[in-house]
Amino acid sequence: MRMQTSSLLFTIFLSLSCLFLAQGLNPRCESVDYGSTLKVMHIYDQCSPFRPPKALSWEETVLDIAAKDEARVLYLSSLVAGRSFVPIASGRQITQSATYIVSVKIGTPPQTMLMTLDTSSDTAWIPCSGCVGCSSTLFASAKSTSFKSLGCKAAQCKQVTNPRCAGSVCTFNQTYGSSTFAANVSQDTFKLAADAIPNYAFGCLQAVTGSSVPAQGLLGLGRGPLSLLSQTQNLYKSTFSYCLPNFKSSNFSGTLRLGTTGQPKTIKTTPLLKNPRRSSLYYVNLIAIRVGRKIVDIPPSALAFNPATGAGTIFDSGTVFTRLVTPAYIAVRDEFRRRIKNGGLVSSLGGFDTCYTVPIVAPTISFHFTGMNVTLPLDNILIHSTAGSTTCLAMAAAPDNVNSVLNVIANMQQQNHRVLIDVPNSRLGVARERCT
Repeated sequence: MRMQTSSLLFTIFLSLSCLFLAQGLNPRCESVDYGSTLKVMHIYDQCSPFRPPKALSWEETVLDIAAKDEARVLYLSSLVAGRSFVPIASGRQITQSATYIVSVKIGTPPQTMLMTLDTSSDTAWIPCSGCVGCSSTLFASAKSTSFKSLGCKAAQCKQVTNPRCAGSVCTFNQTYGSSTFAANVSQDTFKLAADAIPNYAFGCLQAVTGSSVPAQGLLGLGRGPLSLLSQTQNLYKSTFSYCLPNFKSSNFSGTLRLGTTGQPKTIKTTPLLKNPRRSSLYYVNLIAIRVGRKIVDIPPSALAFNPATGAGTIFDSGTVFTRLVTPAYIAVRDEFRRRIKNGGLVSSLGGFDTCYTVPIVAPTISFHFTGMNVTLPLDNILIHSTAGSTTCLAMAAAPDNVNSVLNVIANMQQQNHRVLIDVPNSRLGVARERCT
């Protein structure tokens, strides 16, 4: 019986594959969302419509990502400092800062939008018809029978940043990365995998300035009042996990798993810390960093959590390369360099100051959190050129032009790990997992 079932499934798979190929489609690119689990795709994935039209060289790719990363870190630093972020011209055009995307169906009948995952944001927003400065893919709100704009007396109007009243519609302005936008507070049905969420509150973009706003919108996974977690407490119990695929691979896709069902039963965790000034961010207590077998000497103040200043360490899905405050980064970098034997001269590439042009044997790096140690595989520590001629340490110090007090554990260091966010039990967990 089992052989017959397997044979039948294989026949169905083969038939579907032939159908997709006959239509010019890649069967791997078809959605594999199921239950409360969504497929997560990197924007450089072969199925992503956001891949650069012209293939970039390795150096161009690294410099492009590094430029976006700097804007991202400046933005996060401005959030914790409680000040407005003013973009600084870098000489490079910073295009959309999206990294990982999921497919969300919005409205009645549903319209599919590929929205960026962002664990450090709350309010979802999408580009709507008539938006000035938005991409060509727009949500046609007039075609959705379940869409409605919210007025100034709605509770959600008080939960967005900088709310204003434009006639009878509640609007708000927000900075994101190096861009700003204006949006109407709206509601519609969001369908995530098999789960339909009616009356989901979001921003319907009306105008965008700058080019770092994700092209088809953003899904906020923070802890604020309009985040996905807050609007679906009864459904998902403020719990989710994600596994991010390696951005170099075109054959892997990750998953976003919503709710308590299917989450890891045995996983090491560390307590989530609360910063009242920025309650959305996922702060954890980083107590030490080990390079090889040595715990490096880092001033305690460089790692300490301080809600008054915003100092501390966060996990963030939108930053690519981990950024450490300068004293912490210098300690890690110097010990890393010391352990590289016969590496020759150390060179730099963009924001990376520890690169080698000969093969190296690199030490491991481990982050020690309260109750949880995470030892990174080499794929999460090093970036390599396509030809293998250059290897760089995939971490950096905070940008020079900001007095940053924030350490950011970024998505390259999270790749091929299951990251669990369990808000009711105030914990964050990390477990090794191959994201396929």
